[in-house]
Amino acid sequence: MTTTTTTISRKFKISIFNLSLIVLFISISLFHFTKSPQNQTLTPKTPPHSQQQPVAARSNYIVRFTDYKKAEHHKEYLEQNTKGKSNGSSSWQWIKRNNAASRFPTDFGVVAIDDEAMNLVIGEFERLKKVKDVTVDSSYQLRNLLGKDEKEHKRIGAFSDGKKRPGKIFTSMSFGESEDNVNQTIEWRRELLSHKSQVTSLFGADALWSKGYTGAKVRMAIFDTGIRSDHPHFRNIKERTNWTNEDTLNDNLGHGTFVAGVIAGEDAECLGFAPDTEIYAFRVFTDAQVSYTSWFLDAFNYAIASNMDVLNLSIGGPDYLDLPFVEKVLELTASNIIMVSAIGNDGPLYGTLNNPADQSDVIGVGGIDYNDHIASFSSRGMSTWEIPHGYGRVKPDVVAYGREIMGSKISTGCKTLSGTSVASPVVAGVVCLLVSVIPESDRKQLLNPASMKQALVEGAAKLSGPNMYEQGAGRVDLLESYEILKSYKPWASIFPSVLDYTDCPYAWPFCQQPLYADAMPVLFNTTILNGMGVIGYIESQPVWHPSNEESNLLSIHFTYSDIIWPWTGFLALHMQIKEEGSQFSGEIEGNVTVKIYSPPGLGETSFQYSTCVLHLKLKVIPTPPRSVRILWDQFHSIKYPPGYIPRDSLDVRNDILDWHGDHLHTNFHIMFNMLRDAGYYIETLGSPLTCFDARHYGTLMLVDLEDEYFEEEIQKLRDDIVNTGLSLVVFGDWYNVDTMVKMRFFDDNTRSWWTPVTGGANVPALNDLLAPFGIAFGDRILNGDFTLNDELIRYASGTNIVKFPSGGYVHSFPFYDSSESGATHSFLSGGKDNADSAVLGLVEVGGSRIAVYGDSNCLDSSHMVTNCYSLLRKILDFTGKNVKDPILFSNSVILKTPLYQDDDQLPSRRTDLNFSTYSAVVGKELICRSDSRFDVWGTKGYGLQVRGRNRRLPGYKAIDLGMGLNSSSDISISKGRKVVDKNKEISSGNKFLGLLYRDDLDAPVVFPSHWLVPVVVAVLGILLLINFWRIRQKRRRRRKGSNSSSRFSNL
Repeated sequence: MTTTTTTISRKFKISIFNLSLIVLFISISLFHFTKSPQNQTLTPKTPPHSQQQPVAARSNYIVRFTDYKKAEHHKEYLEQNTKGKSNGSSSWQWIKRNNAASRFPTDFGVVAIDDEAMNLVIGEFERLKKVKDVTVDSSYQLRNLLGKDEKEHKRIGAFSDGKKRPGKIFTSMSFGESEDNVNQTIEWRRELLSHKSQVTSLFGADALWSKGYTGAKVRMAIFDTGIRSDHPHFRNIKERTNWTNEDTLNDNLGHGTFVAGVIAGEDAECLGFAPDTEIYAFRVFTDAQVSYTSWFLDAFNYAIASNMDVLNLSIGGPDYLDLPFVEKVLELTASNIIMVSAIGNDGPLYGTLNNPADQSDVIGVGGIDYNDHIASFSSRGMSTWEIPHGYGRVKPDVVAYGREIMGSKISTGCKTLSGTSVASPVVAGVVCLLVSVIPESDRKQLLNPASMKQALVEGAAKLSGPNMYEQGAGRVDLLESYEILKSYKPWASIFPSVLDYTDCPYAWPFCQQPLYADAMPVLFNTTILNGMGVIGYIESQPVWHPSNEESNLLSIHFTYSDIIWPWTGFLALHMQIKEEGSQFSGEIEGNVTVKIYSPPGLGETSFQYSTCVLHLKLKVIPTPPRSVRILWDQFHSIKYPPGYIPRDSLDVRNDILDWHGDHLHTNFHIMFNMLRDAGYYIETLGSPLTCFDARHYGTLMLVDLEDEYFEEEIQKLRDDIVNTGLSLVVFGDWYNVDTMVKMRFFDDNTRSWWTPVTGGANVPALNDLLAPFGIAFGDRILNGDFTLNDELIRYASGTNIVKFPSGGYVHSFPFYDSSESGATHSFLSGGKDNADSAVLGLVEVGGSRIAVYGDSNCLDSSHMVTNCYSLLRKILDFTGKNVKDPILFSNSVILKTPLYQDDDQLPSRRTDLNFSTYSAVVGKELICRSDSRFDVWGTKGYGLQVRGRNRRLPGYKAIDLGMGLNSSSDISISKGRKVVDKNKEISSGNKFLGLLYRDDLDAPVVFPSHWLVPVVVAVLGILLLINFWRIRQKRRRRRKGSNSSSRFSNL
């Protein structure tokens, strides 16, 4: 027994000793590897999949200059101004570009910069007067170009299994027809059908051929994968240029050849529109389907220098903030080159327009089939540049046949392809044919991106089924556009030129909901097309001309472009019905006129003037009762770009970005239609929550929101719910810091780690908003199916409710928790986790009502598995009308004791991100924008005791913090909130994450965790060693004492 005890004791001592050594080793390691955040730079780390993406010692950057010079001049300028600096010229190297553009002046250069000196070198460059900016040389990738009748290519997507592939994010281009996978946005693959159609005959091209118009002397630039010089389908290949790092001019993929064939092929089986067009093939993609921004910039510059007439670009992606690319497109169209581009293959989802086709100076083309139905693959509008703080423009501009189109193969013969990248060259071919109609001597005076777009949209045939965000002006009509151009005189116009509420479904979503008094302004964003000149101005304020006395009830405010450049601008209408029209029912009709002028162009002496007319025909109804009026919070939505805003459903592995706008008229458009059919009226708020009068609305809806909240917003919402009877509905989403950290990926374009800015929703911010009512979401990521009211609902990456007041109604179901902590718990419990999670809560607060639900995917049409529209209607019936569904309000789900979790255990904000970069709240001023009621524009809003102008509502009582609430549930309203700086909030968990993932920092964050945690761990390790040493010394003394006693006893 003694021997066994001694053995155990020795093992225990050895364990203590080993533990001490481990703790000491960890502390030394932390001291050694942890850097001070003050000295830390965002140098890229080695990517986790180094076998796929090794990190080089240097990365390429584009340096843009303020003027055009020879490349050697720009190089000398950088060298002379960086000599003797701390970084020196040894940290960077000028990359010589040997291509067709090198003999012309340029406005940019490409430099390789040492990764370790990146920040210093870029900072030094950007301080130079002649340097505009420095950006990474982004990589572009074509996706799924070919059908199976060509060489089989591996299917490529921007994302695979939740991870980003090398290259800039781009959506698919053209594809086959066998699958009908309409909900995938990044990767597509379809089998091609054998149906062969002569697309030129459908547009009547032979009528113009018979008149001698065949595209002669039109310079057509095709930016694609190249073309072979001896291809038998083309009679007029003028020039082939290679802009890639591969030593070939040939097309080895087949996409560039196909596009050229649609435009100018002369084979009888697959005729092009303009066979005499001069083809200039710009090979900007490699055989691996990769390109770089610098290649495009050089090629664009060469197209400008070569005086191209038309340019086709059958590519697109969601990043409209790639400024070097976007601004070069603006410069190109300003140089009077007509650009045609595919709108994208991300349909039938809304808010999926691709850049550059979504730019107003570019002709954006969507696709239809031979039955004049919008093709399922064709991306839908509206443009999302303007939201969440405005309203998008109408796109596409036109649609054309894009399914099963015949075109040329790589070497000989014909094939069919489908996609908007096929519809784009159809329109480009039409444009080439129309350009040849104008005598060559008059082309540059009459034809430009605006006048050609005017001819196309004015001549287009409006389709009977689709709305304006699906078809734009309609199907291209070659012969109608020809008639317009024959007698064209430069003028300015508005597109769309009519907004008619009686024209449904074309005028959707406007025709779906009439106007009424006391509502948020209805925004309609139009495009100004100025065919008179590249630069134009609005002479004076636009004017509303009502057609009768009743039409004076409409009040319109206008916002518009200060400068109309290049060729285009915007005119936005903010429409309200005056208060005296609260009982009016009928139609309002009239015209908006705006005068445009352009200064004299080259060789001209006088200004040109034109008056644009926009016709309005609007439906007006009496103001609906408060109970059926819903206000949708758009202001607190953040989307990609500019930040990595992750998807809401983590089950979607091939589309990891949230880029569809999160607007009622984009990816929530089906929900919008459903609520309108149910008799609800939904308005949009693009300003802070202080900018609406709560007395007019029954329910405020907060769905899938990512931004923070001003303290004034939290205070006002609390007052609105307690005092004015406003009800609140919140649909949250997942939020888990550990999961966000694991979702990061290394981006080879920006040479940096991309980490989610937030989760599916900003749960910490929502919890601040709900804190006065004792409600909070947790950080679990729950997945599974449940049935409620005989309705099967998929809970897809939703969160759980962890705080809720007693007396409320809470529904809980068993789900699988896929969060990091949940996965650990599931593993420890043998893979079983049957505990129910609270996901739906409903409670009455005085005369108001609150409903919270942890998942928004069942409302979002982007990646919806099952919808929960029936549940939403029952929730709104409760919040707006106090109608209680017997199942939702069953006695079995009443909370007798509150759900509770300590505040320090609630989800906390990440401290390793500079959230102000993406936020409209953090570091910003609270102000009501132009999408709020006219009377609070430019103010702080309603009923606030804050600095600055604000609007006090008559009879709007301030809350009595001491008064009791006549509430049916045991809920106490918090009397105040602890003011928290969102940038400085730190939890113990996030401190440690910030320590371990130091490379995620967007900006230096001053906090002591870089030395405090290692010190504490080291001290603990030393104390353990000292304690272990003292124990051993005591035991040795005891052992010596016992040995001497034994010897004495023996004596």
